[in-house]
Amino acid sequence: MSLLADRAAALAPRRILIVRLSALGDVVLSSGLIPALKARWPEARLSWLVDAPAAPLLAHNPRLDELLVLPLGQWKQLWRTGRRLQAWRAFRAWVRDLRAKEFDLVVDPQGLFKSGLCDWFSGAPLRVSLWPREGNQFFVHDCVRPAIPPGPERIISFEYRALAAAVGATDFQLDLVVGEAPRLRAAQILQEAGIGARPVAILAPFTTRPQKHWVEERWPTLAAALWDTGYQPVLLGGPGDRAAAERIAGQSARIVNLTGRLKLDETVAAIAQCRLLIGVDTGLTHMGIALARPTVAIFGSTAPYLQAGTPQVQVLYKALPCAPCHREPTCRGQFDCMKQITVAEVLTASAQVIGSPRPIA
Repeated sequence: MSLLADRAAALAPRRILIVRLSALGDVVLSSGLIPALKARWPEARLSWLVDAPAAPLLAHNPRLDELLVLPLGQWKQLWRTGRRLQAWRAFRAWVRDLRAKEFDLVVDPQGLFKSGLCDWFSGAPLRVSLWPREGNQFFVHDCVRPAIPPGPERIISFEYRALAAAVGATDFQLDLVVGEAPRLRAAQILQEAGIGARPVAILAPFTTRPQKHWVEERWPTLAAALWDTGYQPVLLGGPGDRAAAERIAGQSARIVNLTGRLKLDETVAAIAQCRLLIGVDTGLTHMGIALARPTVAIFGSTAPYLQAGTPQVQVLYKALPCAPCHREPTCRGQFDCMKQITVAEVLTASAQVIGSPRPIA
């Protein structure tokens, strides 16, 4: 056992706080901290501090005793409208309330300045962060800096698993829960869209950076092949993805486009009902894995993991000399790492994850 794990054990925490404010995909990937910390300290009260946009991902989890939403939007609105004293008072009241919860242990898988401030405001006697950046290390007592495993050994959430293990919590498994109301609403929307007879294949082409996108023109071709094999292709994404979704759906009458129509927890529910999910490095792809759905992940400029420990998941990734480039592509918009992944490869991987004896074609 490590020195940090010894310190955590000696502390015997009664109140634990996870601070992961964003982004959607990383909240999903770090959700395994919930069962890990609960298994290590089953009597402890477990809370999570999160930004409002990601809160629906955690709202239905019965293993989480308390969900705290950072009211940053409220403070900004007060400040922008000239009510700066009121904003300051609201912030001070929030800090007092957070400290009054008397957390014993704070686990920060975000490791940024903003999350570090929240760690510090809690006043917990033991605060631990992951890969600290932006000065986060000055707000915590200890930092975990796991080495990045070689590609074939890079399992999903390896860094969050290392953080859990560092405090002595080893029962890590992604923990995404479907709420009953979102499940019913998602089922209703799918039914209204005429989906029911065919198993659903969700397509998740959208993410935050162009270098993480697969070739747009290949999605309609992929959808047509899925339809011919008996699947109903369904496009999912957020409100900001509607224009791109309309371009893709406009090239194939077989695609049902639900982009922007589902709330976040309803999206989780829709994914839980699918037979197959194919997506890029985006939160929806990680959700598919967390919900144990057969998933094909198309990675290029990023490769957060290359295997998920189950034959239900295939990661397609071309390890080019320039990959992964993350936020600094050197290919001048060519994105060869994504172009080299063909529709045929995706279809073959899809057949493998669903256990089909023959390729989808």
